[in-house]
Amino acid sequence: MADLDYLVDPKANTIGAIMLHLAATETYYQPNTFEGRKWDSWPDSVKQQWDTAMNLGDAGRKTIKGHDRDYYLNIVQEIRAKSLTEFSKRDDAWLMAVDKDWPWGPTNTYCKWFHVCEHEAHHTGQIAFLRKRLPGAKPDSD
Repeated sequence: MADLDYLVDPKANTIGAIMLHLAATETYYQPNTFEGRKWDSWPDSVKQQWDTAMNLGDAGRKTIKGHDRDYYLNIVQEIRAKSLTEFSKRDDAWLMAVDKDWPWGPTNTYCKWFHVCEHEAHHTGQIAFLRKRLPGAKPDSD
């Protein structure tokens, strides 16, 4: 738990917070792409549950802590299972459908989910960076 809550510096995010951020990102793309909801039109209850993890910053540093690895993994796995179930119901036409009202301009569903994957890859690299800087971390063998 201490490793998941470790802040490498006062402006950083913890590994636990980044894991929850990944779950929040995927959670927000689900209603947009699977239900056709306009971005940011989900209920306040969803925003209350996920906005801190989505936005991180000071609020994330203050509130996202005190959980073990399984807490974060279970959330990520639950969110991913929902995505995989929903993907299995869709076809290529859905994947290529264009959202003309997307914030950065017309964007298809494929691009949105590619962004989610790219986002996860970025933060996985960030987690690897942070793991190497944990107190007591073993130095690289190179």
